[in-house]
Amino acid sequence: MRVVIVGGVAAGMSAATRLRRLDETAEILVLEAGEHVSFANCGLPYHVGGVIPERAALLRDADGLARRFRLDIRTRHRVTAIDREAKRLRVEADGTASEERYDVLVLAQGAEPDALPADGSVPVHALRSVDDMDGIVRVVESGARSAVVVGGGYIGLETAENLVRRGLAVALVARGDQVLHTLDPEMAAPVHRVLQDAGVDLRFGAAATGVVDGAVVLEGGERLPADLVVDATGVAPRSEPAHAAGLELGPTGGIAVDARHRTSDPAILAAGDAVEKRDAVDGGPVLVALAGLANRHGRSIADVIAGEPEDAAPAIGTAIVQVFGLAVATLGWTERRLLAAGRAHRVLHTHPAQHAGYYPGATPLSIKLLVDAETDQVLGAQITGRDGVDKRIDVLATAIAGGIPASALSRLELAYAPQFGSAKDPVNLLGYVAGNLASGAAATVQWHELPGLQRSGWTLVDVRTPQEFAAGAIPGAVNVPLDDLRERHGELPAERLVVHCQVGQRGATAARLLNQLGHAAANLDGGYRTWRDAEATRRHETEAAA
Repeated sequence: MRVVIVGGVAAGMSAATRLRRLDETAEILVLEAGEHVSFANCGLPYHVGGVIPERAALLRDADGLARRFRLDIRTRHRVTAIDREAKRLRVEADGTASEERYDVLVLAQGAEPDALPADGSVPVHALRSVDDMDGIVRVVESGARSAVVVGGGYIGLETAENLVRRGLAVALVARGDQVLHTLDPEMAAPVHRVLQDAGVDLRFGAAATGVVDGAVVLEGGERLPADLVVDATGVAPRSEPAHAAGLELGPTGGIAVDARHRTSDPAILAAGDAVEKRDAVDGGPVLVALAGLANRHGRSIADVIAGEPEDAAPAIGTAIVQVFGLAVATLGWTERRLLAAGRAHRVLHTHPAQHAGYYPGATPLSIKLLVDAETDQVLGAQITGRDGVDKRIDVLATAIAGGIPASALSRLELAYAPQFGSAKDPVNLLGYVAGNLASGAAATVQWHELPGLQRSGWTLVDVRTPQEFAAGAIPGAVNVPLDDLRERHGELPAERLVVHCQVGQRGATAARLLNQLGHAAANLDGGYRTWRDAEATRRHETEAAA
């Protein structure tokens, strides 16, 4: 059996090495268009910034891999056409065309960046390959003093941070009103703050149209001069030549595959960033460009070829990035996406410390959990914080994979010592809040619902201390501290009350108390901190619109 694998990075090399472990007799040929196979592409920005000083640490020895796994690995070989009937590939290398026969073909070509139009007056690089990384390092080391990063996704943020670390003045251009589309507005605000505190010039709401005469040109005509431009505008699935060969593409533009990675041609399998996945929330097709999925699905392809198949698990989209010390993690759907789909859901915001508050070094987490209103299943989560973010997002990803309801998070037995967590871990607290909402024991309103409620006559009661109130308050709020509420509740209307504190916990207590004292009250979910962060991003939206 001759297996030809097109693409030699995450999915492709996982498929090749796993297949060899399963089948010593197969002939395995790997064709990689670039110069390197199985390189650590997630580490590229950190070599640019000097965090990973040795370039070689990111590379794998192709000859060593070939010897260990008896693979025929050919770099700088680009597949230009697939003849499905003859089971042959057209391959170009060093200007010479040739053909290769296959019994089984694996497509693992990944995704390719959307190229920003440029006139050559300034070096413009993506950051997807070792060649890209080398090009950026050469420009930086040649004396570049300023850079414009176009794109506010993971690669854009990591690159911006590492260029700042190298001493460059950095502007970051985002097409929308925030960075990271996997975050809802109030959760993006902490990311904006750390970027601005580090000196990054954030430009929202104006797409870059091209690079002309030494500057990035934005919609509207503004020009941002730079010595270096990093194009992180996004990627598209590398679905050619699959499409040209007549393989079925899905609605997202990625290669359509079944649960066992088979394309519309039974002799051709595919995995990686070029391939549609099955979404864990609604079961629909989705593009998820993450290294973990690519590696896992490449391994699964080898199992299918070797006759040990297992259906691929749906894609949750669990991801994490660090921006100037702030960890940002996401999974599943955002509230914005749920609202657009018209799916009934509940929203929870909490702001606990990552470990026991009495133990030195406690820092806050900001957590948003999205829960199906009918089934109580977790639909999505977003977390920011300095420490402990990875632990919590991984527990929530496990809850989705295992079908654990949101309310049952309160019953998880998680490791506890004061330097690692709390007796009631932040994940347990999410379960308590989810259970109260599911049972009707508590009612909440969201930050974006508050203006409409206030316009319709609802009274907003701030139950923080007078000192907290004086330091910053939501317009229109009345300050009645929680500890005075029993004596002063008669000053408040009987109905249509929204109460809030700093992060939501005292507000929940106040709402319970007022309801027992004969009032009708709901708690502002996430409190003043969530409202404040949402307002910060809303200001960016207003400025971008202007």
